[in-house]
Amino acid sequence: MNNERPYDLLIVGGGINGAGIARDAAGRGLSVLLVERDDLAAHTSSWSTKLIHGGLRYLEYYEFRLVSEALAEREVLLALAPHIIEPLAFVLPHEPHLRPKWMIRAGLFLYDHLGGRMSLPKSFGVDLADSRWGAGLQPRFRRGFVYADARVDDARLVVLNALSAQQKGAQIRVRTRLVSARRDGNVWRAQILQAGGAATEVTARAIVNAGGPWVKDVLDSVRTVPSAANVRHVKGSHIVVPRVHPEEHAYILQNADNRIAFVIPYEQHYSLIGTTDVAVDAYANPEISGEEVGYLLNLANAYLATPLTTSDIVWTYSGVRPLYDDGSSDPSAVTRDYVLKLDTGDDGNGAPVLSIFGGKITTYRKLAESALQLLQPTFPAMTAPWTRDEPLPGGDLPKSDMRNGARAAFLAALCRRYPALPDGLLRALAHRYGTRALELLGDAKTPADLGRDFGCTLSEREIEFLVRHEWAVTADDVLWRRTKCGLPMNGEQRDAVRDYMNAVQPTPAPVR
Repeated sequence: MNNERPYDLLIVGGGINGAGIARDAAGRGLSVLLVERDDLAAHTSSWSTKLIHGGLRYLEYYEFRLVSEALAEREVLLALAPHIIEPLAFVLPHEPHLRPKWMIRAGLFLYDHLGGRMSLPKSFGVDLADSRWGAGLQPRFRRGFVYADARVDDARLVVLNALSAQQKGAQIRVRTRLVSARRDGNVWRAQILQAGGAATEVTARAIVNAGGPWVKDVLDSVRTVPSAANVRHVKGSHIVVPRVHPEEHAYILQNADNRIAFVIPYEQHYSLIGTTDVAVDAYANPEISGEEVGYLLNLANAYLATPLTTSDIVWTYSGVRPLYDDGSSDPSAVTRDYVLKLDTGDDGNGAPVLSIFGGKITTYRKLAESALQLLQPTFPAMTAPWTRDEPLPGGDLPKSDMRNGARAAFLAALCRRYPALPDGLLRALAHRYGTRALELLGDAKTPADLGRDFGCTLSEREIEFLVRHEWAVTADDVLWRRTKCGLPMNGEQRDAVRDYMNAVQPTPAPVR
């Protein structure tokens, strides 16, 4: 069935770039259809190091534009989504034989000032031996440096952008894949296939190829001649262990190979350690290798007072970054900056396809603005950029001079409104949903009003909310992307959620 009126944009890929472009475009008056063959954030965008940061180490590769933009965006995103993005202090223990103090101080000075006016504190030196900043470290580390960045629930950031796009009029279709597309004059005719459904033809004036690791596959599938643009697939893996120290700061650890890794407080009771940089050819189902596990454990154990072993690992994950092939032989040196490639056909006058290579979660919003700027000639009536100032869904917390103060004030108000509900539950919901927690909880007065308790703050009412409002279809959608409840749960609890989700099975809405 062919839709009568063409969409302005057909966006292929439901990661952070696809969702961010859908949000921006829909808010500028464009009609948007986003299709994602799996779940929102099912791939690279949910397997990040969970940071909103400038990328301190990129300064060594002279990526000044990227770092400057990322630092400025860090400030913007802290205001747009204060419920899922929060400031985090990072401690860099000094290793004199790796980087001298002057080099670190110079890098941190740049980091403090490249992004313009900042609300986060400037960097400073610390005595690790006699302060909380050295918690969990070996006593040989005497001096260090502290700087500020932020952490994020990456998968929820994707979902919130998709939700905002939908609120602006975009259609979001998960479990829907692009089968084929061909130019027909100044429009694309595309075949899309929903899970369990028949193929549907849709027309669109432009395609945005936000296929992530599959960006080259998507581009080549819609071109008559393969594109010269190429993608470098670089795998990054992480391990999760029980909390390695009781303080709230993270560590940035230097290795002898000039790479760095982070040790980040994660989900209250855990520490997240990563990432690796491994060039790969296979990218569909990445998994951590034994070599990567050893690399991360060895690096962490060079710093931590209590050594870690493989038996301490409670979870691992891996993602593949679709970096633009800039010819670098070192996977760590390949640019993390985004590269946008616009194709208008052999004659230069056909319907455009815009392909996204690379990019960081931190700069997704600016990437979206850059993408739409390139498409401006196709959509001359498109309105001005707007996403800098409108909070993401749930991010409209009460105003406060300190973002942590706003978060704490909202949680306190939530506890007063629902005095019979456990504080831990309300804290988890406030973090996941912000002000939307009020919509989820509604008139609930007791835990029994939330239906079945699956454990680890996950209730039947929350699952129903995720199915109804956030495109959740499977247990993994709920346990590992919409929430992180799968981490503290035991196998029996996770199985109970899977059985429940199998019984629910929401029906996808048809594409017009």
